[in-house]
Amino acid sequence: MRVLITSPIFPPDLGGPSVYVPSFGRFLVERGHEVKVIAFCSDPKPQGHPFEVEAIARGSLPVRYLKAFWSVLRQAKSYDVVYIQEHLAFLHVLAAKLRGVPCVIRIMVDGSWEISHRKGWCDGDDIVAFQGKRYGWKVSLAQRLQRTWWRWAKQIITCSDFLRGVLVNTYGVDEGKVQTIFNAYHGPDPSSVTETKEEARRALGLRSDRRYLLTICRLMVWKQVDRIISSLKELPEDVELLICGDGPELESWEGLARSLGLENRVHFQGNVPHELVPKYIRAADIFVLYSRYEGLSHTLIEVQTLGTPAVASAVCGNPEVVTDRETGRLVGVDDGPGLCQTLADLLESPAQREALGEAGRVASARFGRSDTFTRVEKVLIKAIGRPFGAPKQG
Repeated sequence: MRVLITSPIFPPDLGGPSVYVPSFGRFLVERGHEVKVIAFCSDPKPQGHPFEVEAIARGSLPVRYLKAFWSVLRQAKSYDVVYIQEHLAFLHVLAAKLRGVPCVIRIMVDGSWEISHRKGWCDGDDIVAFQGKRYGWKVSLAQRLQRTWWRWAKQIITCSDFLRGVLVNTYGVDEGKVQTIFNAYHGPDPSSVTETKEEARRALGLRSDRRYLLTICRLMVWKQVDRIISSLKELPEDVELLICGDGPELESWEGLARSLGLENRVHFQGNVPHELVPKYIRAADIFVLYSRYEGLSHTLIEVQTLGTPAVASAVCGNPEVVTDRETGRLVGVDDGPGLCQTLADLLESPAQREALGEAGRVASARFGRSDTFTRVEKVLIKAIGRPFGAPKQG
């Protein structure tokens, strides 16, 4: 099978697709398939992957998407299927359709909500409030376009049951066309991550006499890292926050830390190399993901797999990964005092942190790479609808 994969982000940039796509591409190659990736990427020539990567440099969004359109249009006929990871997939799907090549879309977010939220078209409503409400013509146009590219796709994969419900219940997509396939764990073999907390801290240059909270994410407004920073103000002086990631809210959140007098306790680490992420997870006392939206967080899965306790917002796909008080802690997305109290309680209870971390590690087995990716492979094969290499019809 020849698979052309598109991705809105790729290493070294951080984000869910930049974890998923290299891992799934490698899986397909290991299964004997041919793979090429077209990705938006800050590195003009990504190396170290067992497949070719065509990088489209950062720049204005319309220009990037037009470049991706032409790349897919030019190359799709050489492939059996196009596997699309885009939130804004219209041009990618159109290119495949014009070439008569089936495509499968993997959904990580309601794309019409994301663009509407970024552009201020939906009054700041989160993805849950957005469903079923009526807004202006710009939102309606985005939703109509989204329905169009979903209709053109042969199959749709959602990474959580929450998102499947959005497609079926809000947009009326045929239930038989959409299936949930959870994200998989993409990190190193857990048995190879042998560092103790103290060893990981030494390797990263972190202090042994501090307690560390960690968050890893794109610094987008709905990630609510500002809420974590504000909570830090109420926690003991020896508690510090490590923030791994980059994005448009960086300057704003750096300013917030300064305004609260926390500039020496909040550490913006930038886009850390992927090979260092397990060390940060192992070095932390608690991982925190307090976003207003998550499809199904790759990072939560990695944190659980490596046995670090997690505190997450009780929204969207997070409760499909974390069971409150069993495999981690969930907190209401607008409950700032509750977040602060939950962190304070866990920081004062090493036994509870250890128990939650171990329970999360055991539960993470359901996100195994082989089983999950085999299901995706079957969806791609079904979308092709003919033997590999057989002539295309029409």
